[in-house]
Amino acid sequence: MPSRRSVLKWLAASCTITGVSDAANASIIAAHRLLTAPNIFTLLRLCCIPLFFWMLFGRDNRAGAAWLLGGLGATDWVDGYIARRFNQVSEFGKIFDPTADRILLISTIIGIIINHAAPIWFCVAVLVREVVFGGTVALLTVFFKMKRFDVTWWGKTATFGMMFAIPGFMVGSSTLAIHPLFEVAAWILGIPSLLLSYWVAINYVPTLRAGVRAGRTPAS
Repeated sequence: MPSRRSVLKWLAASCTITGVSDAANASIIAAHRLLTAPNIFTLLRLCCIPLFFWMLFGRDNRAGAAWLLGGLGATDWVDGYIARRFNQVSEFGKIFDPTADRILLISTIIGIIINHAAPIWFCVAVLVREVVFGGTVALLTVFFKMKRFDVTWWGKTATFGMMFAIPGFMVGSSTLAIHPLFEVAAWILGIPSLLLSYWVAINYVPTLRAGVRAGRTPAS
């Protein structure tokens, strides 16, 4: 079986032979790279999950865990910006980034439910949406060869809102002096974000169907 390096060299040679420019040639090779700056940044964000659990359970520091989670949510856009700005968009990154976001959200939500650091019904509603939608996408991709699709702007907005609302609830349940302000802000941001996330999931249904049909269509 040819090595990954030899495959990339073959791709570069093929592009050169067919008259593709050096810039396009570099883009093709970059699309198949795994070890890129945005992918490393996404991996570092994932590595913060154990730190979150340590602060929440080991240190019993809800406010500290909330600040960490809020920071992770605030930096969600960084890896995508780096990939586009420095031409390091990769096929792996397109899958790895949203998958990492879902792992981060689901794992932290489970920890928050166990710790009772936020309203249980709200966390359960977020968890159900993420598990059902994420599981559906995974099953359709594996068993029906569904084509990958990009997350919509509204979907990103809903996730972004919840990644701030949930830390707000955590700070609101902490001993911080201004915790009531964070709790009010969390409700104001959390309810619209939760409703938006379900609305987005419903509106993804036609996209999922189209992806399944495209996956079943033989390549010409």
